[in-house]
Amino acid sequence: MIFVNLPVADKERSKSFFTGLGFALNPAFEDEGTACVVLEENIVVLVHTPEKWKQFLHSDAAPAGTTEVMLALSAGSREECDDLRAKALAGGGAEYAPAMDLGFMYGTSFRDPDGHVWEASWMDPASVPA
Repeated sequence: MIFVNLPVADKERSKSFFTGLGFALNPAFEDEGTACVVLEENIVVLVHTPEKWKQFLHSDAAPAGTTEVMLALSAGSREECDDLRAKALAGGGAEYAPAMDLGFMYGTSFRDPDGHVWEASWMDPASVPA
């Protein structure tokens, strides 16, 4: 399993954003400071309020305004990349970078409402070496 932990300003806004992208919530792992977003069976994102987030830190957080992580999701098609980006922008996300089109590989990106950078990437299966 992969557990991605992210600080967020507003847990309810984050839940709404991620369910708007089509992801499910797992209420078994939710409390007043944390919500659990299921990306896939073995990949979840735990979003934490600032108070809860501080309980996880053993050093200072990265300075505001920096990008310390970029989360990339695999997509089944170019259209799926575009669809996820469109849903993100409609749900409170923001532009990050223009679409990347290398012919055999395509990707889009956006920032979630808390500024975390997400990408959706597709690669033509025929271009992957056997």
